[in-house]
Amino acid sequence: MINLAVLGSTRGSNLLPLLAASQDGSMDARLKLVISNKQDAPILEKALKHGIPSHFLNPAGLSRENYDEKISELLRAYSIDLLVLSGYMRILSAKFVRAWPNRIMNVHPSLLPEFSGLMDLDVHRAVLAAGKSYSGCTVHYVTEEVDEGPIICQLKCPVLPDDTPEDLKTRLQALEAKALIKAINAHSQNRISLPADELLCYT
Repeated sequence: MINLAVLGSTRGSNLLPLLAASQDGSMDARLKLVISNKQDAPILEKALKHGIPSHFLNPAGLSRENYDEKISELLRAYSIDLLVLSGYMRILSAKFVRAWPNRIMNVHPSLLPEFSGLMDLDVHRAVLAAGKSYSGCTVHYVTEEVDEGPIICQLKCPVLPDDTPEDLKTRLQALEAKALIKAINAHSQNRISLPADELLCYT
């Protein structure tokens, strides 16, 4: 069983499903740490309420590389094996990504490579504007190129005729935790093989 950390800037909608899966044994990982760059981020409040060690790291006055080194120090202190990004609103430095190869996962609210580079509601607006009949989420390893890391897991959901961006976001958030748990289990159990065209992928 691996040790898991979550890094987020906002609500951390995936945090509680990951915690529940860790506690009931359906996820082969222990949720050991939550980190945020926002002192008032709800993800920190959730972590505190549920007894998960949580840390606010203030980025003020630090270069991206220096800030990310502070994150690395915490990850090493808690013996973290895998870092999951959940609504993290900063771009990780190349140095940090190289220091944690295939040990950082991100969940993106589209079926990558479609709608890469967009964030939050902008993704769902683009999906609706493109007239797509379905959307989905993608869990991938983080590389130096944004949203271009090897894909581990994808789950689909329908786009309904009267959907708003907010509707689509809500529907997808219910899938994101499921996709993350599948990807984390595959990682923990060494069921992911490289290169990317051989990765475990769910649809």
